[in-house]
Parts: sequence; structure tokens; C-alpha cells
Amino acid sequence: MKVLIADDARDVAEVVAFGARMIWPDCQVVSAGSGREALRRFAEESADIVILDISMPPPDGYEVCREIRKTSQVPILFLSVHDSTLDKVRGLDLGADDYLTKPFDHLELLARLRALVRRSNSLLKPPAAPRYSSGDFSIDFASHEVRIGEKAVALTSTEYRLLEELVRHAGTAMPHRYLLTQVWGSECTGDVHYLKVFVRRLRQKLGGDDGQNHYIQTEWGTGYRFVPAA
Repeated sequence: MKVLIADDARDVAEVVAFGARMIWPDCQVVSAGSGREALRRFAEESADIVILDISMPPPDGYEVCREIRKTSQVPILFLSVHDSTLDKVRGLDLGADDYLTKPFDHLELLARLRALVRRSNSLLKPPAAPRYSSGDFSIDFASHEVRIGEKAVALTSTEYRLLEELVRHAGTAMPHRYLLTQVWGSECTGDVHYLKVFVRRLRQKLGGDDGQNHYIQTEWGTGYRFVPAA
């Protein structure tokens, strides 16, 4: 297990490294003090999880996230002093799985890291059913492969977990709170904007958020529903 921590504040990086070792006692921690170093270390070390500061020597965390997402679906957690909803949405839109603002509570950091682990580990659990198909959409719960027709859809672990939760309850409106708890954990039940961003990402990957996507339906004031093909 390799954890890449990119933060130019050494004290913050050390706190995060300590938290990572509490969860993964045998993990290898790789540190970077700039965006350039973070990209180099990521290419060299093949990290299993990436924790990014935003305001660090260039390129900044946003650009590092964008570059990593060109080649990898590795879990990414942003750490930043930028605490507005717009900052969080921007980070999530670029492909991050979670966002935690500084200064942060150490216990909350551990909770967020555990949630990332939970999502990754959930992909190793035996599937309750082998496969689901609806129209040109298909998902293999054993291999975690999602396809639209003959085309494979690349998803992050968080995107896959959200899609799987919706598909396993196909036809049923799933409440915001339930989806947030199942995918991100009970500490994130108020972060409805997370769902909005990830649903938008899923719609784009499943065929475009242009009115032509009919897989995920918004239930206003309630949540979201996966709609089987007629």
C-alpha cells in the first residue's frame, strides 16, 4: 500500500502520514512538496491513494488532480484552506473523491481516509449478483466492469460505488442521506453537493449530460433513481 501526500506544509504532511499509518500500519508514505514533485513521484511510485493540497508550488493541486485523472482512477482526497462550496465542487468536478478543509479535526481526517478505504475494499467483496443489464447498459459486479454497448466505461472507485448502489435498487428512488452514508460514510450525510457532482460525472460517462441520458433520474427533494430501459 503506497500513500502519496502532496503538501508544502511539512507539519500537515506529517499529521496526514501519521493518520495513514494508523489505518494502514504497513503502508509506504511518499511525500511531495510541490505539484511538479507530486506528479513525478506519482509516476514513479504508482500510489494507491493520493492526498493533495491545493495551494502549493506549481502546478497547484487542481492541475495535479487533472493530470492524474488522465491516466489513473486512484482515490484522491483534497486538503485545502479553501472552504467554499464552489472550491469543493471544482475539486470534485476535476475527479477528486473527497475534500477536507484546513484546519481539520484529526478524527475527521481518519474518518475520511477510512471512507476511502471502505470504498476501495468494497470492490473486493463477493457480489450479491453476477451481472445487471438494461438496454445497452451493463455492469458486472464481479469484475466491476461497466459498459455502454461495446464500450467500457472507466470509473473511479467512488463513482462505481455510487452507480452500483443505484443499480442494485434499480427503479427505486434512493434518498440523498442513504446514498451519502453508503458511499461516503455517516460523516458526510450533509454534503448533498457531493451527490450532485458525482451524479453529473456518472451521467457524462454513461452517455452525456445533454438530455440524452436516461439512466439516472433526479427525484426532486428526495434523491436519485436508476431507471431501467423500457
